Amino acid sequence: MQTKIAVIDYGFGNIKSVVNALRYCNAQACVIDSPLEISDFYGAILPGVGAFGPAADFLKLKDFDKAIHNYVNSGKMLYGICLGFQLFFTKGYENGEYEGLNLIPGEVRKFEFEDKNLKIPHMGWNNIEIANTKYADNMFNLIDNKETFYFVHSYYGMPKNLPHASSFCDYGIKFCSSVAYKNVWGSQFHPEKSGEKGLKILANFINEVNK
Repeated sequence: MQTKIAVIDYGFGNIKSVVNALRYCNAQACVIDSPLEISDFYGAILPGVGAFGPAADFLKLKDFDKAIHNYVNSGKMLYGICLGFQLFFTKGYENGEYEGLNLIPGEVRKFEFEDKNLKIPHMGWNNIEIANTKYADNMFNLIDNKETFYFVHSYYGMPKNLPHASSFCDYGIKFCSSVAYKNVWGSQFHPEKSGEKGLKILANFINEVNK
């Protein structure tokens, strides 16, 4: 029987590629656009492309923020991708100061480089350093350290508590490229666009949902 995974459609997501990746991993992807639906699932993905402030405001407007908190507090698995990952943090500073979901205490800030050879956005393939935590072990099970994943972003998140980070990436600075703490996982990189290694992370997430 296929595992059902909710893909939250709040108007800021790259829904199609996430749905296709989940199907490849033999999961049943169910796109939802109502906060009332999320409690029906044991695994959910919050994707996202766009700006932190409008996305955070929209989640609050639709009461998705409350539904997501209740969902996480129930112990069910949640994965955030790119902007969805950034929304996990306490605050974001993209064109102002905005409140995030505060699932992971920390902040999201813009890359600022004196080295003009470092382009913004950070786009393309970059390798990551996997953190030494039990949750990172689950997220990156059967994935080698220093593997490369696909990034597209101008802002980066850094957790207040470093044990929440499951991997780091170096692009001018060392930043948090993913988090995994208890039932909350997320990545700045796109697993659905990162080939077999990214699909393996999604498969590991599905395995956690089924535990």
